[in-house]
Amino acid sequence: MASIAIIGTGYVGLTSGACFARLGHDVICADIDEKKIAQLKRGEIPIVEKGLEALVVEGIKSGKLQFVLGAAKAARAAEFSYLCVPTPQGEDGSADLQYLEAAANEIKEVLPKGAIVVNKSTVPVGSTKVVAEVLQRDDVAVVSNPEFLREGSAVDDFFAPDRIVIGSTNDEASIRVAALYAKVTAPVILTDPLSAETIKYASNAFLATKLSYVNAISGLCELVGADVYDVVQGMGYDKRIGQNYFSPGPGWGGSCFPKDTKALKQIAQNAGMEFGLLDEVVGINVDQFERTAKKVIASHQESEGHVAVLGLTFKAGTDDLRDSPALEVVRRVIDAGIKVRAYDPAAKSSALAAILPDNQIELSADAYSAADGASTLVVLTEWEEFTMLDFDKLAELMTGRTIVDTRNVIEPEIVRRRGFKYRGIAS
Repeated sequence: MASIAIIGTGYVGLTSGACFARLGHDVICADIDEKKIAQLKRGEIPIVEKGLEALVVEGIKSGKLQFVLGAAKAARAAEFSYLCVPTPQGEDGSADLQYLEAAANEIKEVLPKGAIVVNKSTVPVGSTKVVAEVLQRDDVAVVSNPEFLREGSAVDDFFAPDRIVIGSTNDEASIRVAALYAKVTAPVILTDPLSAETIKYASNAFLATKLSYVNAISGLCELVGADVYDVVQGMGYDKRIGQNYFSPGPGWGGSCFPKDTKALKQIAQNAGMEFGLLDEVVGINVDQFERTAKKVIASHQESEGHVAVLGLTFKAGTDDLRDSPALEVVRRVIDAGIKVRAYDPAAKSSALAAILPDNQIELSADAYSAADGASTLVVLTEWEEFTMLDFDKLAELMTGRTIVDTRNVIEPEIVRRRGFKYRGIAS
């Protein structure tokens, strides 16, 4: 088993560290946030992620997982140092590497001879070389090992990934990093750093393209009267197309797709290529936000009251509000002068206030409080509890009788029998 330092305890770093510890490695996770480190030492995690807290507690109890303040302290005796720091995006789509370079600077003097530094953060093509130039250590290899962890299922994705991608010009270093995953059954792609970094961006941009396509088809189905789910099912049985990431919704978002799509476009521009397809992908997504919001606004105008929103996070199983399609729709509803009251099982009021200041959304303690006096009920995130609501109770509480289900998670006939008008995607 190996000794691993994880630099950065954000979403990727914390998940990777806890999972490596479960595989039997000795892991030390480092961060610059003293309060956060104290919290993690108690086995308390700052994010909502299925199975992760139990994994952290298990790692601490077994002695395989530790948390320390400062990167140098973690990397001093580590065979592998994983850089899992933020790479925020600039206005032009390019990634800011200041945290990556700062982490490399902090550990470069203490790294043991023969150590391997691994880029786990989502970084621009060429970042492996950037880290190597900061380190200036001929005895230390730098490897790219991009993450493909989906929020809400990150632990499962780590232990059962579709593939493990490792990029390096040093064959020995690649093999050593691959050996860390010896207990994980998955195809291992050994390639050069530039290709490994490109795989990450290209994969997410392609998935965004697929989602934009199905949302455009849903709009067409609505216009011509076709059943979008029959259409999608008929397409999905074609093995060349497949059924994954092929469900219509209010639009796509989250911490990866918007950022990575813009970044890939910027990478292409820097290389002298205009990637017009990505402009269309983003444009179709914006159109979907607009189309969904117009449906909500039209439904609201049929009755008095506010709009009740169920779900604010960008997907179920997480508390992440970053680039949430739900909030994109809600912003447009608010801009139309409509009052919004919302409920989400995981969204934190402090995080919401940072994105939508001035109390633009009134948060409720449950779905029924949000719906009390509402003209329209809108499902924007696919939380399972929204499929099991007491619709008789909702009918009594609401002033209107319209449900706009942007995730198509509610059975239409169930609510229609209770006097509701049901409007789903493409209906």
